Amino acid sequence: MAAGSSNYWEDLRKQARQLENELDLKLVSFSKLCTSYSHNNSREGRRDRYSSDTTPLLNGSSQDHMFETMAVEIEQLLAKLTGVNDKMAEYSSTAGVTSINAALMHTLQRHRDILQDYTHEFHKTKANFQAIREREDLLGSVRKDIESYKSGSGVNNRRTELFLKEHEHLRSSDRLIEETISIAMATKENMTSQRGMLKSIQSRVNTLANRFPAVNSLIQRINLRKRRDSLILGAVIGICTILLLLYAIH
Repeated sequence: MAAGSSNYWEDLRKQARQLENELDLKLVSFSKLCTSYSHNNSREGRRDRYSSDTTPLLNGSSQDHMFETMAVEIEQLLAKLTGVNDKMAEYSSTAGVTSINAALMHTLQRHRDILQDYTHEFHKTKANFQAIREREDLLGSVRKDIESYKSGSGVNNRRTELFLKEHEHLRSSDRLIEETISIAMATKENMTSQRGMLKSIQSRVNTLANRFPAVNSLIQRINLRKRRDSLILGAVIGICTILLLLYAIH
């Protein structure tokens, strides 16, 4: 009976690891698809300005189909992994030995954490992909409007070119904003470091300023002692001179 239960637990763990490995590979591919979608649509947008070919639209539709297919596959794998984790939880709750039950709960918690991480990563990537697709759809509709306006009116080519240039400026504004934010963050860190250095310098200056009165007092004492010694020496010389004169007179 114990051997059978142990085999059942090992089978569940094997199924969980296999599903986790499959999910890891699927999520990596899913993330790459999300990253390449925006780049491909950017290149297609540039080709659309010089050609009215519909091949890029077919390419984008193919990527949308791949996205939907991979999303369904990942959701199925997540559902299977959830079911395996539920079976593992049910088994661990019926285990008889306390020490073994604690070990099983530790293993189960690790698999649950992995499932939670994969689920969070999937939903995050899916949301990013959908946001990119909505933005590209909006930009695509703008390009179509511009192209239809350009084809319907041959006298406004200059205005259409201005619209296209403005469109490119808007697309590049995101990159410029990100670069500006990065520069601002670096500047903030540099100013913080300089502020720390200035505080240190200020504290040292204050320390020296506090020490200056003591130094001035010491210098004044030395000057007073020199002046006293000079007066004493002058008095001794004067007395000796007077004595010599008196001795010479007598």
